[in-house]
Amino acid sequence: MPSRRLRIGITMGDPAGIGPEVVVRALAGGRLPRSPNFVVYGSPALLRSAARRAGVRLKIAPVSDVRAAAGEAVACINPTRLRRSRAATGRVDAALARAAMQCVRAAVRDALAGELDAIVTAPINKTGLRRAGYPFPGHTEFLAAEASAPRVAMMFVGGGLRVALATIHEPLEHAVTTITPRRILAVIELFDDALRRLFGIAAPRIGVCGLNPHAGEHGLMGREEARRIAPAINKARRRGLHVTGPLPADTLFPRHRLKEFDGVVAMYHDQGLIPVKLLAFNSGVNVTLGLPFVRTSPDHGTAYDIAPRFTAHPGSMEAAIRLAARLARRRRRSRPC
Repeated sequence: MPSRRLRIGITMGDPAGIGPEVVVRALAGGRLPRSPNFVVYGSPALLRSAARRAGVRLKIAPVSDVRAAAGEAVACINPTRLRRSRAATGRVDAALARAAMQCVRAAVRDALAGELDAIVTAPINKTGLRRAGYPFPGHTEFLAAEASAPRVAMMFVGGGLRVALATIHEPLEHAVTTITPRRILAVIELFDDALRRLFGIAAPRIGVCGLNPHAGEHGLMGREEARRIAPAINKARRRGLHVTGPLPADTLFPRHRLKEFDGVVAMYHDQGLIPVKLLAFNSGVNVTLGLPFVRTSPDHGTAYDIAPRFTAHPGSMEAAIRLAARLARRRRRSRPC
């Protein structure tokens, strides 16, 4: 029996930000693959309002079940209590943040049930998340809890780079103390697995950044490389992984872009994100590793400052949807019959 078409779930994000706008712009822009069925999780009224204000035409069909997604219209499931448009307020709103997370929860439920092949999440606001009563610093941690995933990591794709982070949404002084051999090894293993299964790289070459300038300069500028990073690399090598490091971050990223490595593990958020956003500000994609389904998102936030103007660029959302479809196809092909 032929397999069904791919279904990609897209959450509307925080309605106070640019999420609804970049979703409708991406879906109406004509630059996405035609084969998947797209299912948006959000308020139909809010999304129609966003389309009008963005000046795009998009046919939205409210449905009660993800399996009803078919035809030319974009299917829309509304797990929220929002019935009126409150788009682009440009400020933190706990009720809108709560609605955004209700959409994510519904999409995860459908993905775990096998009804979705991938989820693409529009941006949420971390302050809004807290005010809405969610004890998570971001999407990644919430998704891990909802999917009961014991190990997850953030990966970013863009500008010819693939970057996984050893630490995520943590203050820098706290991130430094939580970098341990066990944590680094877990990220290396998740990264290696994703590069093999989802990106089709048979023997990934992974470079690992040092934490300090010059990767510690043999202890002159810090001992974390010898005490925490090198032991994880050595253990990964003993397990048969092709891992090199710790290396100075300022030279590792150029070497990766020149194809010497298939991916880089960065020690903290900005160490990994600055190169990606420099090279792919409007096309970078966040991928969550370790989940039982494909999840991507644009690599930007809610942009409250420009949300009321409806001038947001949809490039990163488009890239996130295209990558989600590509990874979902590869994941489907690699699964046993």
